[in-house]
Amino acid sequence: MENKILVANRGEIAIRVMRACRELGIPSVAVYSEADKDALFMHYADEAYFIGPAPSIESYLNIKNIIEAARKSGATAIHPGYGFLAENPNFAYACESEDINFIGPSSRVIELMGNKIVARRELQKAGVPVVPGTEGPVTNFTQAQEVAGEIGYPVIIKPSGGGGGIGMMVAHNEAELTKALDSAQSIAAATFGLAEVYIEKYLVHPRHIEFQIMADTHGNVIHLGERECSIQRRHQKLIEEAPSPALNWELRSKMGEIAVRAGKWIGYRSAGTLEFLFSEGQFYFLEANTRIQVEHPVTEMVTGVDIAKEQILVALGHPLSIEQGAVRMFGSAIECRINAEDPSHDFVPSPGKLRGYRSPGGMGVRVDSGVHPRYTIPSIYDPMISKLVTWGRDRTEAIARMKRALYEYIITGVKTNIPFHKAVMENSTFVNGELGTHFIDMEKDILLAEMERVMQREKPLDDKLAQIFEEKKRVAAMTAVAALAQMHRQADTPKYR
Repeated sequence: MENKILVANRGEIAIRVMRACRELGIPSVAVYSEADKDALFMHYADEAYFIGPAPSIESYLNIKNIIEAARKSGATAIHPGYGFLAENPNFAYACESEDINFIGPSSRVIELMGNKIVARRELQKAGVPVVPGTEGPVTNFTQAQEVAGEIGYPVIIKPSGGGGGIGMMVAHNEAELTKALDSAQSIAAATFGLAEVYIEKYLVHPRHIEFQIMADTHGNVIHLGERECSIQRRHQKLIEEAPSPALNWELRSKMGEIAVRAGKWIGYRSAGTLEFLFSEGQFYFLEANTRIQVEHPVTEMVTGVDIAKEQILVALGHPLSIEQGAVRMFGSAIECRINAEDPSHDFVPSPGKLRGYRSPGGMGVRVDSGVHPRYTIPSIYDPMISKLVTWGRDRTEAIARMKRALYEYIITGVKTNIPFHKAVMENSTFVNGELGTHFIDMEKDILLAEMERVMQREKPLDDKLAQIFEEKKRVAAMTAVAALAQMHRQADTPKYR
């Protein structure tokens, strides 16, 4: 086993990885910024090291400081989680150069898949279907005009680097093409330091379906089925589920085989995701994510495979603990990302102090969280509070449990997107599984009306709960946090640097 594993991340994903470490009997090391000096993940780790001021560029994106923390702690491996440096080939290379075990794919693979033009071209060689579009970058309007004329409007212009939908521009006709091209190139240059873009046919109402793959260093590559990730806002996922209501076993097998073939072709290792657009019975490669995904719990819930633990064991040289023939998907799971944001005002972030916090529980409910009562959600990072996951014997039961869990969830002090999730769970289009990446835009009026009903109906209760937590539960909340911290210290007292 490894001597120690440093988790180069924060919040719930840091705790998620540390839990896997604890089950494996491996000490974990946290790194934290000034903004996270009172965060829960620090208390969970066996050691914690300060790495810089609150801005990410000076802390969680500071490769030098993270490597130095690994040296000081004696950590022999680093798990990057997701986001921040998880898909940064320079970080993976720095770990490799320092003889630190990077828990993820090699720097070569991260770099290969990080450029979407290169990834698209490379996976085509492996027989992976791609959306019709350019084979290389598009540099000027004349070139873009020729491509659009060949594949037909509408088209989408995408930066070759980066992700998260940043810089993507849609053109429905030639008049829109010039502005879309200029905007995409400018945003790509400013955000990713690379103005390179490419063009694809824009699929009007596709579903976003991704396949989870796992690969070891012994040549084994498997898939753990798919996740439906179509409910998005500005290309950012909000609700995910497994399996997809759109796929039958024949399609699942075919897409899974393609995902495994891609993993073998590029020499993949660790957990990764192949993302596809699915439209009218056809699927097309979108991009590869060379890390664990935010939504990995839904796959864990339906397969019983601990993805984070598999990542660690693979990095230690162990073969995968499960073969493809033994993978089964039982029931259905749904994940709602609970964020500190106001869905009634275009999901504007709502950072601040939690006055009261009580998470739901019961049969088939999982909450991955990095907060505690009285915790202050920083304005400088992603406003995620938790990931709420429910499992059921079928999709209907998973939805019913999600409804129940959402109504049990108590969060006061900040606005959250819980009313939005409640509205989605009541939406007939969602319940019928008729999903697409434009679901929120198409159902906007219905969702807003339902959210308004939810908030008006619950306002008296919310006000009462806020009063209770503020006036009567303050001491109890702080006592609970202290007790939890003490519990985490029982085996060994964490060392703070």
